[in-house]
Amino acid sequence: MIEWLTEPWQLAFMQRAFAVALISAVVCVVVGAFVVLRGMAFIGDAVAHAVFPGVAVGFVLHANLSLTGAAAGIITAVAIALISQTRRLNEDTVIGIFWAGSFGLGIVIVSTQDAYTGDLTSFLFGQILALGDGDVIAVAVVGAVLVALTFLLRRQLIAVSLDRETAKASGLPVLVLDMVLYAMVTAAIVVALQAVGNVLVLALLVTPAATARMGTERLGTMTAVACVLAAFGSIAGLYISYHYNLAAGGMIVLVLTGMFLLAWLAAPKHGLLWKRRSKEAAAPAAQ
Repeated sequence: MIEWLTEPWQLAFMQRAFAVALISAVVCVVVGAFVVLRGMAFIGDAVAHAVFPGVAVGFVLHANLSLTGAAAGIITAVAIALISQTRRLNEDTVIGIFWAGSFGLGIVIVSTQDAYTGDLTSFLFGQILALGDGDVIAVAVVGAVLVALTFLLRRQLIAVSLDRETAKASGLPVLVLDMVLYAMVTAAIVVALQAVGNVLVLALLVTPAATARMGTERLGTMTAVACVLAAFGSIAGLYISYHYNLAAGGMIVLVLTGMFLLAWLAAPKHGLLWKRRSKEAAAPAAQ
């Protein structure tokens, strides 16, 4: 058992994978807590798909895929924030339009090439086992900036998330805060892309926070619990993928999903089994 736990840590590429997985988990949870609080998980999926045409452009031009993907994601996020201000269309509708349009654009751009390469495939499905020291440093720096920015703006973001009209009436720049949050979501997604890839990144952004949400109403507690769950799920997923030769990104997401299902079943007060037990206990009293 001890050898099972210590063997991966003796390999340099696994050490880098563990580091990036932990950083990505914490960053996505800190930003994702506001995504879950606002009930806007769809924006994470939309931005993840919006990154794809930027990646495709970088692929065609032989540029840095992370930079071109981040640029495309931020442009789309700002566009969503601006267009969502109209009362004629709700936020989900605008997000859905850009979700489909962005991914369609990416497919068209990629289709102009004769063949796909490993770089594009790894960006879609993650490349956590092939990262270098520079990748770890870049993820750590971006992650630290995102966490610090979230901490500085947490009160304003909470106010906008809970009651936009009241926040606007109190003088808060709601549109600017929306753009900042969308940009932060984009940056968190780009950070996590190397761990789980474009296809699965939404799970890292939303699932741990949603799992913690099953057990608490307080944002601070939810964020702390979600960070622990995300870190555990990422490490456990890497262990399983290493020992059983499975896809690392997919395994991380499956572990996180499994923890959510356990919380949905057994979480105090809000879990299915807890509610059923409460009803059974209340039935004799009612009689």
